[in-house]
Amino acid sequence: MAYKLVEVELSEPLNAIALAPDQSGVGLIARWRDRLIGFEMIAAPDGSTLSADQLRTLADERFAARVLVAKIEDELGSSTSAHTSLPPLSIAICTKDRAERLARLLKSLDAVHKNSAFPSVEIVVVDNASTSSATREAVASFDGFRYVFEPKAGLDFARNAALHAATGALIAYLDDDVVVDRNWLQGLAKACRDNPGAGGFTGLVLPFRLDTEAQIYFEQRGGFGRGFCCNEFRNTRFDNPLHPVGAGVLGAGCNMAFERELLIRLGGFDEALDTGAPLPGGGDLDIFYRVLRSGRAMVYEPQFAVYHEHRETIAQLRRQYWSWGLGMMAFLVKSSRSDHELRSRHVAMVRWWFMDQAKALVRGARRLRGRDIRFGIAELWGGVCGLAGEYDRSRSRVQAIRELNQ
Repeated sequence: MAYKLVEVELSEPLNAIALAPDQSGVGLIARWRDRLIGFEMIAAPDGSTLSADQLRTLADERFAARVLVAKIEDELGSSTSAHTSLPPLSIAICTKDRAERLARLLKSLDAVHKNSAFPSVEIVVVDNASTSSATREAVASFDGFRYVFEPKAGLDFARNAALHAATGALIAYLDDDVVVDRNWLQGLAKACRDNPGAGGFTGLVLPFRLDTEAQIYFEQRGGFGRGFCCNEFRNTRFDNPLHPVGAGVLGAGCNMAFERELLIRLGGFDEALDTGAPLPGGGDLDIFYRVLRSGRAMVYEPQFAVYHEHRETIAQLRRQYWSWGLGMMAFLVKSSRSDHELRSRHVAMVRWWFMDQAKALVRGARRLRGRDIRFGIAELWGGVCGLAGEYDRSRSRVQAIRELNQ
């Protein structure tokens, strides 16, 4: 079971897409004049062919509105924003024992960073206590990329090491299981120019491949998708009484950027979140929330896009959903203590989240969708664990790690 990922340029004639015998669908990545405008998963018989006529019909049904929006944006594009100065940029990749994936990401960055609109671009790789020299060797194979070793294992230890090692006024964070789109830097430059007062940015996350049942299922359930429309988030939002507590709507931590001085003023990332296996989440939610609470906006820009390698197996995916529940509740516990002004919203968010998860389980049971039920239970159980003292346990573990590395 696999889906063929195909990029289609809608401003040019479309060609038929032939599937291999083991491919049961197509993941269409749509562009208009090189701008990403849509993504759709289309089921098809194994080994079949989608004709050019079928693709044109699909494009009319699924992408016509976004093409129209793209045309209007091109017509209304501000000529002044193109001349707005950009800050020096640092790109940080935090990695541990995944040299092959790291090299793949660095290759994609090497192809785009030299012709950037930013006045300077540095790439900093933080080796988060890898057990071999493979990470250092992967970085050394690229000219001009910096290598930093962080001995304390934990993603937010590594993120903070990058924060202090970087020299750019803007710092972008990438996970090592992504590759960047060819217009990734252009998308970030556009977001900076269009939103000069923003404190942070997130971007589109598309699948890198859809070769396994777990990868297809995850994307069908929504994946990391936040859509193809720009969105600005501020500290208040009239259509959501719990905002900004539900910070997950802002984007994903595998592709984000911030004003570096702002992060330093906020104290950097909370090192008791995103610690690895015991608590593999919550750090991105926490930093999104704190940026908004500082009074600065965050902007989602779909042209600031990456391709993420989703979990390969059902067991790995089930654990990911568990980690989402765990990280969400650990973040809410931490934030409810540190932000007394919005404590009632945090309590309300906990109630809403558990109720929403319960409703999803009921829907899965009514439709006899066993896998939805199992994934729902995993996420719900993660939430229970997160609420039952995981953040405090993580703080104790992190303190012990700091003492060992003094």
